[in-house]
Amino acid sequence: MPVAVADQALYDLVSTSAPTTIEQVIEIMQQIDDCIPNDDGLKWFNRLYLAVTRQVDLQPVGDWKDPSWLIDLDVVFAGFYLRALAGFLSGDPSVPSSWTAMLEARYRTGVDRIQFALAGMNAHINHDLALALLAVDAQTGVVPGLASPQHVDYQVVNLLLNSVMPSALQMLAADTLGVLAEDTGKIGRLLAFWDICRARDLAWDFANHLRDLSGVVRQAALDAQDQITGALGRAILSFD
Repeated sequence: MPVAVADQALYDLVSTSAPTTIEQVIEIMQQIDDCIPNDDGLKWFNRLYLAVTRQVDLQPVGDWKDPSWLIDLDVVFAGFYLRALAGFLSGDPSVPSSWTAMLEARYRTGVDRIQFALAGMNAHINHDLALALLAVDAQTGVVPGLASPQHVDYQVVNLLLNSVMPSALQMLAADTLGVLAEDTGKIGRLLAFWDICRARDLAWDFANHLRDLSGVVRQAALDAQDQITGALGRAILSFD
């Protein structure tokens, strides 16, 4: 299927982008933000992702046990988002249900920005993060355990994200003049419904589960996870 004319610039951006540094990840997400209008729900997931990535990048290197592993994970993880978006825009039927749940609703009216943001986070964390962890295993030759420096850093990111998410979502609910334009009471309700730290912990566990699987059994586990994540994304988008 050809790329829609309105999406051509966005497709050109994400289909030719293969970031290798966290600075490039941030630059590409800023370009995506500049490229799409306010009535595109993707903008609000991308802006939330950009905000939290910048927050992690601001942490002094000395605060991490294994900063190179964490950077590798952040870059590989972002690549899953860019490939899913490029695939969706080009009509690739293999794009996960996790992602199509949010991307098909990009221009749906009556959905708050924070719902689009969390629906995207749901797809990216619940579907992509386990696969990103496995990809970094293969790239670095490190399979981190629960007592490893890598897992310590992973948990620190959990705490950091948990602290910045409410204010980041509050920012999304404001207009360009900083006036609250959406139902901010929904933020607390949505965060109670979808917990980012719990999602990241489950992604770590799912990566460990996938390491022991192969062939059709592994694919069945991935397919089931994708369907569950897609259903959860649709629930977030219909949340009242």
